[in-house]
Amino acid sequence: MNQFFKFLFASCLGTALALVLLFFLGIGLISSLAGSASQQEKVNIKPNSVLELKFTNPIPEKTNNLPMDPFAIEQDDVLGLTDMVAAIERAKTDPDIKGIYINATYLNAGKATSSVLRDALADFKTSGKFVVSYANYYTQNAYYIASVSDSILLNPVGMVDFRGLASTIMFYKGMLDKLDIEMKIFYAGKFKSATEPFRLDKMSDENRMQVREYLSGLYDVFIRDIAAGRNIPENELRRLADQYAGREAKTALENRLVDRIAYEDEAFDLMKNKIGLDKKEKLYRVSVEDYAAARGKKTNFTVKDKIAVVYAEGTISDGTEGDPGDVYDGKYVKILRKLRQDDNVKAIVLRVNSPGGSVLASENILREIQLCRQAGKPVVVSMGDVAASGGYYIACQADSIFAEPNTITGSIGVFGIVPNLQKTMKENLGITMDTVRTGRYSAFGTPFIQFSPEEEQMIQNSIDQIYEDFLQKVATGRHMTRDQVHEIAQGRVWTGTRALEIGLVDGLGGLDRAMASAAKLANLDKYRTVEYPRTSKGFEQFVEQLTKKDNDDEGVKGWVVRRELGEMYPVYKTLRDFRKNQGVQARLPYDLVIY
Repeated sequence: MNQFFKFLFASCLGTALALVLLFFLGIGLISSLAGSASQQEKVNIKPNSVLELKFTNPIPEKTNNLPMDPFAIEQDDVLGLTDMVAAIERAKTDPDIKGIYINATYLNAGKATSSVLRDALADFKTSGKFVVSYANYYTQNAYYIASVSDSILLNPVGMVDFRGLASTIMFYKGMLDKLDIEMKIFYAGKFKSATEPFRLDKMSDENRMQVREYLSGLYDVFIRDIAAGRNIPENELRRLADQYAGREAKTALENRLVDRIAYEDEAFDLMKNKIGLDKKEKLYRVSVEDYAAARGKKTNFTVKDKIAVVYAEGTISDGTEGDPGDVYDGKYVKILRKLRQDDNVKAIVLRVNSPGGSVLASENILREIQLCRQAGKPVVVSMGDVAASGGYYIACQADSIFAEPNTITGSIGVFGIVPNLQKTMKENLGITMDTVRTGRYSAFGTPFIQFSPEEEQMIQNSIDQIYEDFLQKVATGRHMTRDQVHEIAQGRVWTGTRALEIGLVDGLGGLDRAMASAAKLANLDKYRTVEYPRTSKGFEQFVEQLTKKDNDDEGVKGWVVRRELGEMYPVYKTLRDFRKNQGVQARLPYDLVIY
């Protein structure tokens, strides 16, 4: 009887603690939602203000579509590219906004995202309003954005990190050899180099060639835009990059990379002077996040016809739920099916920013896209920084495909990796394996038993078959022959500019061009847009993770791991994604790191 009361007391105590926790979580959630609702009211945009861009967060395609700090109840929205550009466009005609202040040392964004932002700033300047930039020092991506400014100011002990582009790949083979881990690797396409980090210690000749080609294409856009902004000849900029001429503030000024060496208070005085304020008067700066909240876009709900924008950004994975900013086939199939069955949705724009991932997940998403088109709803693809491999797979049969000039796309190829741990278990741990089989292939796929030649051939045949299917899908969608696709496929990566030349995309442009194309295909003169997937702030994400029935604590655990690993988190995430997505992969050759 004593034991019974002990267990009863423990159970009651646990329940009480859980209720207390849920109570405080509820209070926090209510506070968070109330704060979000009142944010529009508490932000007051004063006359003679400047819009401030700091770029302190990564820039997702859609606002809040990324993992956020689950305990930051008062955290502002992390603006997506679409909403950030919309805010800049509204500020262009807002009489209270006199100019834009770029206060950014870093810009955590891909090359296409950076170009879209820079184009929006260039368009803002056509209103006659100013753009001023200041930084203690400029990284290359931040300088690329700043180069559109009327005035670029640099701290006296700062620098401009202008030295050209490089792409670095991490190779794991040496580590695997030390651990006696053998990776069984299967792939189709001589340029499909996703497996190279596991089988080589440096880039293959084919991979080096394709990296050099697309990196040169990205660099051409980079130099061209800076040359236009700074009125410096392109060949002169290339020479300055080779000399690393911006590594000191003095030489950066001498070579016209910046306009003035100054402190931030002098940048404020410069903007006051442009506005017509006295030095003693206050300069009102409003962050782009606050501005978007206060003067966000208005939706006319009386318009029934809709174009749905579906943001597919991140790794394509099997399953229904996971980190925000990844594409889970169960979730996206459900979204597309809902749109297909909604009579008010007349067209779909799929915004793709993905290196690919699971072939099975990509196939499921593509099937739903095909059904949407069969239902009479045009599907138009807009490509962001990356739309490669599985990212191209889900795009290839759209009615039209648009890419930015510096989008990375293609990589039409597949691979599979199976680790063999037999040797490392025996040599390092003294553990050996034995098995009894009821059939020839009963132990097939076991990571502790060596593959037979027949089993290896079975896997390679499967890889080849999936590659052939990939080719046929692209051929059907792009109105090409299988051989024409094979010639430009084989896992090779292309820039958007080259993709247009070889027929993988229909045109160059951003989301606005894709929207115009979708409206034209659907014969729409008047429509409103709806965006998917639904996103939430960090604390809401945390509560959602706690209340899911199938919660595996991935969200909270992921937040802790990201905090601990910092810059090494992308390496961990790559290995985790390989582990999570069982079966054949259609993924970009590696995590693209360009600096």
